[in-house]
Amino acid sequence: MTAMAAKRSFDELVKLMTTLRGPNGCPWDREQTLDDLKPFVIEEAYEVVDAIDRNDRRALLEEVGDLLMEAVFIAEIARHEGSFDIYDSVAAIHDKLVRRHPHVFADVEVGSADEVITNWEKLKNEERKAENKSVLSGVPQALPALLKGARLTEKAARVGFDWRRTEDVFHKVEEEIAELRQAVAGGDKAEIQSELGDLLFTIANVARKVDVNPEEALQSTNRKFMRRFESMERTVRGQGKNLDQLSLEEMDKLWDEAKAAERS
Repeated sequence: MTAMAAKRSFDELVKLMTTLRGPNGCPWDREQTLDDLKPFVIEEAYEVVDAIDRNDRRALLEEVGDLLMEAVFIAEIARHEGSFDIYDSVAAIHDKLVRRHPHVFADVEVGSADEVITNWEKLKNEERKAENKSVLSGVPQALPALLKGARLTEKAARVGFDWRRTEDVFHKVEEEIAELRQAVAGGDKAEIQSELGDLLFTIANVARKVDVNPEEALQSTNRKFMRRFESMERTVRGQGKNLDQLSLEEMDKLWDEAKAAERS
């Protein structure tokens, strides 16, 4: 971190955003709405995750700043509307963290991280009951579908609505596969979509039961597929060809070679 960066304060960032949105600021910044910012928030969050996955601390430093900027940008729009400002958001999360950590800031005693989570959920459920909200209300609608499925059932499981054993979920996977096969044989597109959704939802439950993030698992497999497929392309192009000139058997052989090279 440079000396100049170390001197910058949060207040300076807030003032900078106020200037950008002000009468003599940036025309693009002034035109942005909350709806306009949604894709940028999602993109910046994913870039933070990507920097973590790559173990790139320099990139992470920058991406955290970009994500923070989006939060300040959103709050500045809200301030201009008269609803809240960034300092209201800071106060809200500060008070929530104090309230949700009675084992740190009050006299509640806990013996493990699991007990912390249990108490956290109890406190959240009491808050939701007071506000007449569902146990599921804390799961963002905009989450990727696979991750959202896991989070929904995680919330439900914390109030006891869950399979007792992981093996029971595997039986459910087999049941859903059979129902999907039947739907495919019937040819009804809507039914196929419904059954495929049921299968993916159950797979998300398997991931939850074995304590694996399904989104990260699928992203890891996506990256693995890309590495191996691009290895195949390099090999074929080195021979002066393209993949579409090969038979499926030839491509399968190249795939196996890429797998073997990666494992070795």
